[in-house]
Amino acid sequence: MKIAVASSNDGKVTEHFGKAQKFFIYEFDGENTEFLEIRESKKNPGEKHQWGKSLEVTGDCEVIICLQIGINAKPGLKKMGKKVFEDEGTVEEVLERFVAHYKFMNQPIKF
Repeated sequence: MKIAVASSNDGKVTEHFGKAQKFFIYEFDGENTEFLEIRESKKNPGEKHQWGKSLEVTGDCEVIICLQIGINAKPGLKKMGKKVFEDEGTVEEVLERFVAHYKFMNQPIKF
């Protein structure tokens, strides 16, 4: 699955989905992640509701990790079958937490 992590312009910390200037794209096979690319998402300063611009560059991603997401964008992405996770930290930190959570939730149940 492809994962998109919304990032600030400096590329270090997570950002609001609709305000993110960059998205770090990873491939995740359930065990390991591989960095694929950074995608630019140009935003107009001061303009509201720019989540469509973010969607244009993350449309092929199944998972979106961002600092926050708007009240309209979150259900819209979920209707498209995307999984949205809100988390704060560096790109590497939030990705590591997602992977750890995914592995924990998908481990076999032991009786």
